[in-house]
Amino acid sequence: MNARILAIDFGTRRMGLAVSDALGITAQGLPTLERTRLNDDLEQLRSLVEEYSVERVLVGNPIGHSGAETAMSQRVAEFTEKLRRRLPCPVELRDERLTSVEANRTLREAGLSIRKRQRAADRVAAVLLLQSYLDQIENERTRGRQQG
Repeated sequence: MNARILAIDFGTRRMGLAVSDALGITAQGLPTLERTRLNDDLEQLRSLVEEYSVERVLVGNPIGHSGAETAMSQRVAEFTEKLRRRLPCPVELRDERLTSVEANRTLREAGLSIRKRQRAADRVAAVLLLQSYLDQIENERTRGRQQG
């Protein structure tokens, strides 16, 4: 599988971004997208999809811990719909309940100051979102080979 995947950790001020390597094994963080106007944001994401030859986009869906929709998950769903209309590839929502918590824990353990953690958290959350997806795909592929 040489299809690259772009992951987006949606935020109202910033979006964390990560892209998979060409083999679909690892997730690498991209520079955080500072939000401006919706159309500009969508255009920047379309440019990234083109630049990296992305064939699938994952958008982190911040549903509540109970599994219920939140105000933010509704905003993410609206944004995702607009993104789908702009991009030539599939765009899917992916549960990200724990990625932001995990990102902050990872950065705190790395000893980063609060200020540096805030700047890096969006990108790290996107990397964690994408890496969990890549790991899931690999696990399913491995199970398929063991059963076949």
